[in-house]
Amino acid sequence: MAYSTDLIRNVAIAGHGGTGKTSLLEHLLFQGGAIGKPETVESGKTVSDYGDDEIARKISVHAALSHVTVKDVKINFIDTPGSSDFVGEVVLALKACESALVLVDGKSGVQMETIKLWRSLEARKQPRAFFVSRLDEERASYAKSLEDIHEKFKVNPVAITIPMGEGSGLKGVVDILNQIAYTAPSSHDQKEVAGPIPADMQAIVAEYRAKLYEAAADGDDELMEKYLGEGELSQEETLRGLGESIVAGSCVPAFAGAGARNVGTAALLDFIVSVVPSPKHAHPVPAKDAAHAAVEVPIDPSKPASALVVKTQIDQFSGRLSFVKVVTGTLAPDMEVVNVRDSRKEKLGKLYTAQGKKLEEAGSLAAGDIGIIVKALDLKTNDTISTWDKPVAYDKLKLATPVHTLAISAANKKEEDKLNESLLKAAEEDLTFQVHFNAETKETVIAGMGELQINMVLDKIKNAQKIVAETRVPRVAYRETITKKAGAEYTHKKQTGGHGQYARVVFEVEPVERGVGYVFDNKLFGQSVSKGFIPGIEKGIHQAMENGIVAGYPVVDVKTAITDGKEHPVDSSEMAFKIASRGAFREATKNASPVLLEPIMNLRVFVEEKNLGDVMSDLSGRRGRISGQNPLGGGIVEIDAQVPQAELLRYAIDLRSMTSGTGSFEVDFDHYAPITGKIAEDVIKAAAAFRTHEEEEE
Repeated sequence: MAYSTDLIRNVAIAGHGGTGKTSLLEHLLFQGGAIGKPETVESGKTVSDYGDDEIARKISVHAALSHVTVKDVKINFIDTPGSSDFVGEVVLALKACESALVLVDGKSGVQMETIKLWRSLEARKQPRAFFVSRLDEERASYAKSLEDIHEKFKVNPVAITIPMGEGSGLKGVVDILNQIAYTAPSSHDQKEVAGPIPADMQAIVAEYRAKLYEAAADGDDELMEKYLGEGELSQEETLRGLGESIVAGSCVPAFAGAGARNVGTAALLDFIVSVVPSPKHAHPVPAKDAAHAAVEVPIDPSKPASALVVKTQIDQFSGRLSFVKVVTGTLAPDMEVVNVRDSRKEKLGKLYTAQGKKLEEAGSLAAGDIGIIVKALDLKTNDTISTWDKPVAYDKLKLATPVHTLAISAANKKEEDKLNESLLKAAEEDLTFQVHFNAETKETVIAGMGELQINMVLDKIKNAQKIVAETRVPRVAYRETITKKAGAEYTHKKQTGGHGQYARVVFEVEPVERGVGYVFDNKLFGQSVSKGFIPGIEKGIHQAMENGIVAGYPVVDVKTAITDGKEHPVDSSEMAFKIASRGAFREATKNASPVLLEPIMNLRVFVEEKNLGDVMSDLSGRRGRISGQNPLGGGIVEIDAQVPQAELLRYAIDLRSMTSGTGSFEVDFDHYAPITGKIAEDVIKAAAAFRTHEEEEE
């Protein structure tokens, strides 16, 4: 069945790990009639945790698409992982969905990943709601959770539902908006049943109802005037006002429940259908036009068809699956579209939606819908497909830079190509996992968001391909430079019978500003060296700069000037001058006090205040220079520092250990800085040992 844009809702389910996202989704699908029986995470049969790795570890790893139809409205849900290692899956879910449902544990309150998620939602100005989960557990408290949300995010969550009892005494929830009570089912595989509000809760419901009117009237002068004058709003006015306030960001609804017991799902589904805005009323989608200028495209079914590929999945049975968010028009089977990335035409086959791993054929996908294109071999994540005459390219997913890197090789060298092929396939499915060959260090390097993510990729390859991979700390790409001005001359002379080889050059070298790289200055006067030999001289310099004299690392930030030279009328050649300039450069750098340079990284660490002292002390021990602290609210502090890359190669593992898994960080390259003394000596020894190992292997 095809759904029009106004009958579609898209909701990303996100939050800290262990808050019950998968269990809640399972019961939302059950309550809405999409599945006949809800399964538990422990059973390995839930709709959204269907991967072998998810079943084995009992955690969500991939963003999973599912849907349910309630009152003729199609609700697309994307269940997301809670671990920071899989943050890329959360990013794609937020890109595809207009709204987010953030789960908060009723006992633990707001946790680290919830805070990071909130920052992302704030940056996107994305409508959101809270679901306080697991209220059937001892010491869980809805009121304290709402207070925690208020304290950490400086918002006043508007309760749409409130619990009837808590802990073992949780009897159900009251829907404040519709003034209905939903009794908790006697077992998790039964649906909630609506009934009257208990008499002893009428007063508290009236208080919450008044707050609901205020939230609905906020931002609408006409509604506020009526509310102040009459003390209430009609149901229609309340629904309209809440919808407008949610889009404007002035209202953050909150729901109570226990997903694993199917408590709180009926009212949540009704709210999504009745109040959460359709994609038509969402913020426009950012894009770039043909001139690469920034534009915004409203989700509009009346325009020519266009869509963004938000996820690529390679399924062993269905092949290549391209998950798309339709932005304009309607995608239809067998439609011809253009891939904006390379202007290549692509003919679509059948279109699908999904219920977890189960694909369901869709007649079409209207603007705002999320669906799947099967076996489109040229489509990649972040591609825009379009039927526009002058198509735009929708902005790509804004993914975090991978922070944990490892050098990798196959234990059996004959399987190296097969391993690399599997790694590249994994990188295509998850863009926060990256693989590349570092020609400088002669290593294949993989990078991800954490140890868990990388281990799961390697375990999957081992189980599917029977390839055992060996990993190690990658080599750091050091550099060399000079610290003073110096000169040298070099004569290349070789007699071989017949034409020989002859070239003489005189060089000056001096340091230049960090980051300049290389400058060549021809100071020759007269005809001591012909102009035709100058390219050979520059080639020789470039060759010499590839391997410095300190430890064999590339030389940077040097100005080289040729001041004199001599050629032979018969024996001189470009090759001879290339060899001579290579020798002269090396001699000159020896005289110019060469030093090693190491990469310095910008580091941003996010930790709870209780871990602040330990983390800062650790950074000092890593030769880090701390530039500031920035309290983010909710007891979370951002530490800004610059730290040598060599000190961060295991930081993802070490920070997790220091903070019991709550800390996270971001890192990017800033500059190169000199190193001397014992640190430099160790680098030189390691480089010599590496060269010896290479020679032995050859």
